[in-house]
Amino acid sequence: MERDPGQSAAPDEHAELEALRVRVAQLEARAPARHGLRLRSFFAVLLILVAAVLTPLSIVSSWASDVAGDTDRYVAMMDPLASDPDVQAAVTDRVTAAVMTHLDIDALLADVAPADRPVVDKALEKLGGPLTTGVTNFVHGTVEKFVTSDAFERLWSDLNRQAHVSVVKALTGEGGGAVKLTDDTVTLDLAPVIDRVKQRLVDRGLTVAEKIPEIHTDFTVLTSDSVGKAKQAFRALELLGFWLPVFTLVVAAGGVLLAVRRRRALVTAALAVAAGAALLGLGLWAGRAFYLDSLPSDFSQPAAGAVFDALAGYLRAGVRLVVTVGAVVALAAWLTGSGRAATRVMAMWSGGIGAVRDAAGFTGGRVGRWVHRARRPLNWTVVVVAVAVLVAWDRPTGLVTVWIALCALFALAVVEFLDDDSTPHLAEPGNGRVAGGS
Repeated sequence: MERDPGQSAAPDEHAELEALRVRVAQLEARAPARHGLRLRSFFAVLLILVAAVLTPLSIVSSWASDVAGDTDRYVAMMDPLASDPDVQAAVTDRVTAAVMTHLDIDALLADVAPADRPVVDKALEKLGGPLTTGVTNFVHGTVEKFVTSDAFERLWSDLNRQAHVSVVKALTGEGGGAVKLTDDTVTLDLAPVIDRVKQRLVDRGLTVAEKIPEIHTDFTVLTSDSVGKAKQAFRALELLGFWLPVFTLVVAAGGVLLAVRRRRALVTAALAVAAGAALLGLGLWAGRAFYLDSLPSDFSQPAAGAVFDALAGYLRAGVRLVVTVGAVVALAAWLTGSGRAATRVMAMWSGGIGAVRDAAGFTGGRVGRWVHRARRPLNWTVVVVAVAVLVAWDRPTGLVTVWIALCALFALAVVEFLDDDSTPHLAEPGNGRVAGGS
């Protein structure tokens, strides 16, 4: 008896319909999950971008906090300027001009005692030229000898230590003290230097210098149309101080933890933070050139550049630190991943060190087996220690960074060398190569 075709087709169509309904239900169940993953990825990217934007501000806030709260650090920043030839030349010219402005040669020499006149004439005869030029050269030479002496370095250090509070007041807009902010210009009063020079002039026979009144003349530390506008921003960054860098790290960590692919997010976050710091470095470089170009013609550009470099030294050290740490973390996260390129690099690293170990006939024994089990934590410990040393180092130079990196690579190589799980090494047939091992 023949079966009706409609009877066999109906169950098949019913089964297909049920399978289609199941498939639709599965897709509908996955839709919210995919939507949730997209939402997580969006906020992860957003947090990483926010961390990158906050990175340069964090470096500047740390600098502002250190300038405001650490007198020793500020003095350490300014001390090298005392021995900088450009700064010495600028201070010498400024003090000489101030002294000569208050030194009436004809009137003052008329009052020289007869007993002192031969000493003065003898000193001026060595200089030659007109009387005013001779006195100017005499004063300039005296100032130059003092400015290049150890006494000036000590005086410069004391002035900056005493003026630290005034510098902070100048940058925060409170004013007052030996450092003043006038017409968007931060200046340092050189009156103590002039007093020392006056005494040296007297000691060298120019006793008329005793009649020079007290002179207050300014040495410009920083001048810009934006200094006044920057006071409020500096004050805000000073208050944020330590907390803004911590908040930036928390935001970056939140972006990594929220991401679906955390290892890739860690690489991205580390590179983004390093890029933010690098942008600050470029800004300092461009800002220095713009600042020097905008100075009036009577300013010493070399001296102004030296002062700018001293004030920006901590910022540049922070930029180098963040860029280096970001690059190291990104590289470590990438190499520990399962990507094709990373796997090849690690295979070359392990194979090269393994060949050296096999050629030396080294067997790790218990130590090798323990290192094999704890290899990943040991490698990350080396990276964390290297980063901690770099962070704890005060103003690491490029050479210091290179040495820390080389020491970390050596430690990683030692871990790789000791990593031997005592697997028997078997010769591959036909080529005599050794197989097996860790």
